[in-house]
Order: sequence, then C-alpha cells, then structure tokens
Amino acid sequence: MKLKVRNILGLSAVAVILGVGLTACGSKNANQSNNEAKTQTLNLAASSRLDTIDISKAGGYGSTGNVYESFYRLGEKGSITPGLATKGYSSKDGKTWTFKLRDAKFSDGSPITAKDFVYSWRRTVTPSTKAQYAYLFNAVQNGDAIRAGKMNPNKLGIEAVDNHTVKIHLTKPVAYFKTLMAYPLFGPQSEAAVKKYGDKYGTNSKYMVYSGPFKMINWNGTGDKWSYVKNNQYWDKKVVKLNRINYTLVSNPSTSLNLYNQGSIDITPLATDQLKNYQNDPNLKDYSYSMISYLRYNFNDKDAQKKAIINNDNIRRAISLAINRSVLSQKVLYLKSDPITGFVPKGLARDPKTGKDFADQQGVKDTLNYNPKLAKELWDKGLKELGIKQVSLNLLTSNENANSTVANQYLKEQLESKLPGLTLSLTSVPSKIASQREQSGDFDISLDTWGGDFNDPITFLQIPQRGTSYNYGKYNSDKYNELVNQAENVDSNDASKRWQDLVNASKELNITQGVSPLFQDDTYYLKQPKVQGVIHNTAGTQWNYKYTYIK
Repeated sequence: MKLKVRNILGLSAVAVILGVGLTACGSKNANQSNNEAKTQTLNLAASSRLDTIDISKAGGYGSTGNVYESFYRLGEKGSITPGLATKGYSSKDGKTWTFKLRDAKFSDGSPITAKDFVYSWRRTVTPSTKAQYAYLFNAVQNGDAIRAGKMNPNKLGIEAVDNHTVKIHLTKPVAYFKTLMAYPLFGPQSEAAVKKYGDKYGTNSKYMVYSGPFKMINWNGTGDKWSYVKNNQYWDKKVVKLNRINYTLVSNPSTSLNLYNQGSIDITPLATDQLKNYQNDPNLKDYSYSMISYLRYNFNDKDAQKKAIINNDNIRRAISLAINRSVLSQKVLYLKSDPITGFVPKGLARDPKTGKDFADQQGVKDTLNYNPKLAKELWDKGLKELGIKQVSLNLLTSNENANSTVANQYLKEQLESKLPGLTLSLTSVPSKIASQREQSGDFDISLDTWGGDFNDPITFLQIPQRGTSYNYGKYNSDKYNELVNQAENVDSNDASKRWQDLVNASKELNITQGVSPLFQDDTYYLKQPKVQGVIHNTAGTQWNYKYTYIK
C-alpha cells in the first residue's frame, strides 16, 4: 500500500505523513515552553495537504492512523499492539479469522460494533467507492468478484457474529494478515455517519467520526492548517498525554527548518542540501520509511520503436549497470543507506527461519552494481539486435521535491556518457500530473518511488505483477508471475517456502530488470528534545503519537 501518499521521488510523501503544524513565527520564551508542556501541544510541519480523510478512499494513513484505529495498532519496530480487538485468532488452515472487540466508542459517543467493520469493508470494495487500496481485500472471499462488479458487496467474506465478534473468511492463508489488520483501511466506519453526511462525508473534519486516540478539527480539504485533539471517547484515553497536535502546510524545506530553529515547530524533515550541515546534531533522527526510488519502464510504450527498445533485455540491463548507485545515493543525495540489492528495501522483513534480512538474500551479480564496461557491451549488443545506432528516451519525474532535480541531472549525465548514442530528455511535472501520465501509459521511463504498506516483501513484489493496478509499465514475466503466485497461493501457509518463493521472485526481477531500483530513501529529521514518546515505523502507519508527550 503505498506509504500511502504516493509521490514520484517525493520527500513530501514522507513529510506529509508526519503532518504539519505551527503557531506564530518567532522564538518561544521559557513561559511559552512551560505552558506548552502543561497543555501538551505538539506542533508539526509537512509539505503536502491531506487529500481526503475518508478511510475507504485515502491513499495512505501515515499520520491519520492517529485518528483511526483497526483491530490492532502498530507499536515500536512494527510490533502488533492492542487496538479495537481484545484478541484475534485463526483457524488451523489460516483461512478463517475471528476477532473479539472491546467496548469502544466513536468520537461522537456511538458504540463501535462488529457491524461497523462489516459495513466499512463492504463500502471499500464497492466499485463505485473507487478505493485506491481495494485490491488489499483480494484474499477475502469474493473480494475479486465484488471489485470487478460481478457480485454484490454483501457477499464479501466478513460477518458480524454478534456485536463484539467479527469473523473473516479468506480464500487462502495470508501470512501477513495480522499485520494488515493494524492498517486503518480495515478499521470500522459508522454507517449512520456516512448516511447522515452523505456526499459531505470525509470532505471536512466535522463530517466524520473517529475511532483513534485523537479526532480531527479545522480541516476543510483545502486549508493549510488543521489539528488533532484528544478523543475523550477513545477506549485507552488514559494513556494519551497530548491534548493537541497542530498541523500547518510548509512546502519549503528551508522555511520548515527556520521554523524549527525558531521553536515554532517541533519536528522537521531535512532536505538533501540541509542534511550535510546537521550530520553531528544530537537532535538528528533517522525516521526513514521503507521506500525505494527506482526506474519504471513502460513495456507498452505508445511509440513502436521506443517499445522495442524498452523491451530489449540488454538495453535495460545496460541502463542499470551504467548507473553508479553509490555515488548517486551517498555523494549526490547524501543518503546513508546501504547499497540497494533489489526492489525490497532493507529493514522491511526478516526470514522467518533464519532471521536474515530479505534485502541480504535478493541480490544478483551484475544487475544493480556499477559496471560501465559490461554496460557498454550489453548496450552495443542491444542496439545491434534492434538495428539502430541512436536511442532517444524521455525520463518523467515529479518537480515537487528538490531531490528529483538532482537525481534527474545525474542520471542524464551518467547514462548519456556511458551509453553511446543515447539521448535522455527530462520531463518534470507536478506529482499529480506525473501519476496521471503513468496511469495512462504516457511515458518511456519514470523516476518513481514506492513505500511499504506493511512489513512483508509482497507489499513491493505485488507491484510488478501482471494485472495489478500499480503495474503502470505493464511488466509481464511468466516466471516472475509464477513465483509470486506460488508464494501467495500454493505455499501461502508455509512460511519458509513462501519466503523462498519471494526471494526467487525478487531475483528474477533483478535479472530481467523489470524495474531498476536506484536507492533506498533515507529521511532524517530534527526533533526538539522536549518531544518524547514518538513511535515511528518504516511501513504502514508511520507516525504513532498515542504515547507522545511534551517533557
């Protein structure tokens, strides 16, 4: 699930998940700081507005996981902690899950019951809802058919046994199902609220009810400021220390840093050109998301000659081997992440048998390493196979992040200098337009990002799979598809076999260069020392402020 706000090469994809907030500019005195500690107010800044607060329609829940809750919540290091369920268990075959709900209420005081989960899930998979993440319900009985408009949403495999018992029927075991149930997408929605507000539902903070530790106020869908305030109806309100979290749009990294230094905001992300000046700052925090920046190829390019070029295996391998990823990430972008080994980032998931990181197992020699000699050999071979001497391709990127401009120029200079006859033109547009062009197939190569929705390799490896909604480049490898299908169906209830299937799939993606991973995005922040108890996760609901307090 994309980090759930998806931007091409976007720091804003991470920053918006942090949220935004500030009060008036200017330094704070001691009395202000003391008062703030008493009132327990957190001030944050982010680079993008929230698109929607409709659970079914959202593109991510990085910060809104603080106002919505599902059966579980994500705790430290992605651990599963109690949410609206007191317990959950599965059948031996892994196809039936039962959750027992605690006594809990929405922010308007109405009780949260099993029927609210059933209604929410049915609403999300209904085609007319146009939910971005409806595909995550594919493993639920009849989910596929309902999404395709071939079956009534009432046939979805979820039922309310009684007010406090939810039973879910799956078509197959899902290894990461418990983790998935911590995602707000799978949380409850009040049918009464949806009917009450009608078309206004989710378009304004007052046209919504909340199930999490906070509720939202002063959000109208377009404004630059909004806030979270403590939800006094929340079942675990006694542990919530913050009374308020203020958010304000600050799209310029320099402005955000200045506000931080003035004491007007408490946490700020650092852009590439800022990070080098704060390497030794004691308040520097690594709040990176499991995000990969990569080249996406359009295998179904509308231009016949470009389509032939992109579908040539030697051409794609040559492009990959001509890129010095260490220089790009460490010298150009000042990132500290280890060299990338494949499409799945380091730190996302570990082998259930050995404990080894998936990223340490997916690597394949001469696929992502810098080898200009081999790159030229493969390039020349590819050109000969195509019967051409000159190649002109366009690289599509978003212009909403400073890193994209830097990376664009590096890739153009590097590839044109190492691959004779290549002309790489650059197109930089707002992320919304870039995304629209990708979805319509109007691109040759795009510089893109993907962030993990949950701590399992499939959150990345499902993207290049045949038929998935985010496979904009129409990559289609029979071997790759077979391996992913083997993992998710045949071996879905055998953790070790499933893991090896996914490792082999990622290796196949490297060998074929269905996509060309470039680097793992690191995102560093400065955090005021008075802010304590922030829980940050690398996938899914990134920011958890349930236990945060001002010291």
